Amino acid sequence: MQDALTYFKALAEQTRLRLLKVLMRHELNVNELVAIMAMGQSRISHHLKVLTESGLLSWRREGSKVYYSACTQGPGAEVIERVGPLLADDEVSDQDLARARDTIEQRAEATRRFFNAIAANWDQLRRDVLGDLDLAGAVTGQMAGHRVAVDLGCGTGGMLPALLERAERVIGVDSSPKMLQQARRRFANDGRRVSLRIGELEHLPLRDGEADFAVASLALHHLSRPQDGLVEAHRVLQDGGRLVVVEFDRHHNEQMRTRYGDHWLGFSLKRLAGWLERSGFSLAQTRRLPVNQGLAVHILTANKNQQ
Repeated sequence: MQDALTYFKALAEQTRLRLLKVLMRHELNVNELVAIMAMGQSRISHHLKVLTESGLLSWRREGSKVYYSACTQGPGAEVIERVGPLLADDEVSDQDLARARDTIEQRAEATRRFFNAIAANWDQLRRDVLGDLDLAGAVTGQMAGHRVAVDLGCGTGGMLPALLERAERVIGVDSSPKMLQQARRRFANDGRRVSLRIGELEHLPLRDGEADFAVASLALHHLSRPQDGLVEAHRVLQDGGRLVVVEFDRHHNEQMRTRYGDHWLGFSLKRLAGWLERSGFSLAQTRRLPVNQGLAVHILTANKNQQ
C-alpha cells in the first residue's frame, strides 16, 4: 500500500507528468530540462528529486553534470509501463518533446562540429591515448572470412585497411564530413571495395542485414543513447553476424570530454554487456587492456542472435 501511495503522490502533479513523459524518451540534464520546460532550476530540481526518490527516475553523474532518465528496470519501470499509455498527447507535451528532440540534435551537431575541427589531427590524438595498442589487430583477430565489414564511427578510416584484409568489402560510417574526407584520401585507388557513408550511428545508412561483421571502436561514448547505436548495429547485421565493441572502461578523466569530445566517461563491463544482451546479441568474449593516461579499454565480441 505504501509503495502505491509513493507512486501516486509522485505522479499527482502536472509538471512531474510532463517531465516523466520527456524522460521516458530522452536522457537529459537539469540545465537542458530547464530550457525545455521553460521553468526555474529550483522548481525543476524539486520535481526531479520527488520522481527520483519515488523510484520512477534514475540518474548518472558525468563530471559536473547529472543526467536523468525514466527507470527501465525494477518496480518503477513497471509503473511507468502502465502509466505511459495514459500520458495522452496534447499541445504542451508535444512542445516539450519537440524541444527535447532539438536539444538532442544540438548535442549531435556540437559533436559534428568538434570532429570537423579536429579531423586533421585525429589520428595523432588517438595515438596519444592508445599508445602502442594494436587496436586494429585486436579487432581483426575476431574476424574470419567475412563478406561485408562495417566500421561504425570510422573517423579518418584508420581501421578500414585492416578490415579489408579480412573482408571482401568494407563500409565506413561517420557523422563528420571532414573525417570522411580524410578517410577518402586513404582509398583514392580502391573505391570498388570501400564505401564511405555519412550518417549517425543511431540511424545507419545501411540496409537490414547488409553486413556480416561490424565494429564500433571508441564510438559509443559520443552518443546520447549508446544502446540505440547497438540496436542499429543489430539491424544491419545478418543473423549470426559478429559485432566487436571497443570502449573505454569507466573513468574520471575530464580531459577526455574537453579534448576528445566524449559525452560519456567510459562504461563498466556490466553496462556494456547488458546493452548488448538487450539489443539482441550474445556475448562471446571480453578483454580489458590498459592504454595511456591511466585509461583502459574493454573489447567485447558478440554475435547476433538467430531470429
